[in-house]
Amino acid sequence: VQLQASGGGLVQPGGSLRLSCAASGRTFRRDDMAWFRQGPGKEREFVAAIRGNSGSTFYEEHAKGRFAISRDTVKNAVYLQMNDLKPEDTAVYYCATRSGQILSTIRDQNYYHYWGQGTLVTVSS
Repeated sequence: VQLQASGGGLVQPGGSLRLSCAASGRTFRRDDMAWFRQGPGKEREFVAAIRGNSGSTFYEEHAKGRFAISRDTVKNAVYLQMNDLKPEDTAVYYCATRSGQILSTIRDQNYYHYWGQGTLVTVSS
């Protein structure tokens, strides 16, 4: 099982980026998929998730109104559209997936089974 994250880069404040995460090795159609991030000197934190069986989405407060998570079940991929980026969004962004977990743990990284390698997003002028 592999998750391959891409789409990071350098962007100016107020700009946008779209991260992609391609999953391979098995079908993730019913799995929850999420994005986490780890900024410089910080612990890894939850950004957004999409519930596998319903498509419901969940966001951390810092992402609400600016980021949007989506998935393509045919391509076995998940995306994170990030708008109005701020310097504090600078981080390595990781995609992750899990199955068979209860909804209340969807923001908890300890309940995710598979992780991508991360893609660096730098927001700077």
